[in-house]
Amino acid sequence: QVQLVESGGGLVQAGGSLKLSCVASGIIFRINTMAWHRQAPGKQRELVASITGEGSTNYADSVKGRFTISRDNAKNTVYLQMNSLKPEDTAVYYCSAQAPFSTRFWGRGTQVTVSS
Repeated sequence: QVQLVESGGGLVQAGGSLKLSCVASGIIFRINTMAWHRQAPGKQRELVASITGEGSTNYADSVKGRFTISRDNAKNTVYLQMNSLKPEDTAVYYCSAQAPFSTRFWGRGTQVTVSS
């Protein structure tokens, strides 16, 4: 059974930092592209950042230079370091995992709230 469990969300002031973690089980972690997505109230879910099994990364323009995605294959964990947070970063953040030619699995999400 695949499980993705996010943690690290919370309330932070604008300009602050948070680090999200997502621990995966039930998958061959090293072959999965891991990603962070977010969904703000009334908006569609959007891709924030992704990282392949080889470590190649991709970021949404809105977070480039502020967020960093990384992974630890030994710990089956993907991270999202978020710096210089803005109120518009407020959303539920979801972790996903997708192996080549396979379905995407989702975590339940963690709330990030940035106050102005």
